[in-house]
Amino acid sequence: MSIVVTGATGQLGRLVVERLLDQVPAGSIAAVVRNAEKAAPLAARGVEIRVADYDRPETLAGAFRSGDRVLLISADQVGRRIPQHTAVIDAAKAAGVAQLAYTGVLGGPDADFRLADEHKETERLILDSGIPHTFLRNGWYTENYTANLAPVLEHGAVVANAGEGRIASATRGDYAAAAAAVLTGEGHLGAVYELSGDTAWSLAEYAAVVAEATGREIVYSNVPAATHQEILVGAGLPEPFAEILVDVDAAIERGLLAGTSGDLARLIGRPTTPLATSVAEALSAA
Repeated sequence: MSIVVTGATGQLGRLVVERLLDQVPAGSIAAVVRNAEKAAPLAARGVEIRVADYDRPETLAGAFRSGDRVLLISADQVGRRIPQHTAVIDAAKAAGVAQLAYTGVLGGPDADFRLADEHKETERLILDSGIPHTFLRNGWYTENYTANLAPVLEHGAVVANAGEGRIASATRGDYAAAAAAVLTGEGHLGAVYELSGDTAWSLAEYAAVVAEATGREIVYSNVPAATHQEILVGAGLPEPFAEILVDVDAAIERGLLAGTSGDLARLIGRPTTPLATSVAEALSAA
C-alpha cells in the first residue's frame, strides 16, 4: 500500500508530498506525474515516481495499486476536468484503491458559481463509483491574491467586483497539511471537510493589510463586473478565464467563500495562516 499524490509536482501537490515526507517513510509515497524529469528531485529522496497523464487514460492503468490511499488533486485546466477526472476515478476503481481523497471547492453542492461546476460533477462521479472517499472542499487560496501583488503596488489599488463580500482564505501550505493528515490518519472515509481559514476578510481589509505592510496608500476599488472583465482582459488574461474570475468575485459578494467551519484548523492541529503573515512573506520574497 502506498500513499499516492496525483499532480505531485504542481503548486499544491509538491507541498502535500513535503508534508508526507515529514510523517511517513519516503518509500511509502508515490507521486503521479506527467514528467518524470520534473519529479527527479522527489525520486532522489526515495519517492516512487509513477508517470501518467490525465489526458491519456491508458497511462493511468499502472498509476494505482490495490489498497493505495490516493489524493486526486483537481486538474488545472478548467473546462477539461471532467474527462480528466473520470479517467483517474476509473483507474482508481479498477485498481481497488482503499481511499480516494479529492480536492473540491468550499460549499460543494451549494457553490453556484461556474468554477465549482466541475468540482461538483467530480464529487458525483466519485460517489457513483463506490470508491471509499474523502472530500476536501478547499476554500480560496490566499496566494490567489498575494502572488499578484505587483499590480496592486503599481496602481495603489486592489480592483475587484466582490463588493463587501468576505473571503475565508488559507494558504496552500494549510490545505496541503490537511490533505496529508487525511492520507495518513484514520477515520476519514466518507467524511466531507469544508476547508477554509479561521478568519474571513474583505478586500478592503486586504488592501489595508498591504498598506500597513508597505507604508503605501492602497485602496480597494470595487468596480462593476463588466469593468473588471475589461481590466482583466486588458492585462492579458484570456477572456474565458477573466469571466470565471469575475464570476467568482460575484460569488464572494454573495458570501459563498466566507464560511469558517473550523475543519481546516482541526485537521492540521493549529490555527490557519493569518492574512498578514502571508502578505509579509509575499512581500519579502518579491
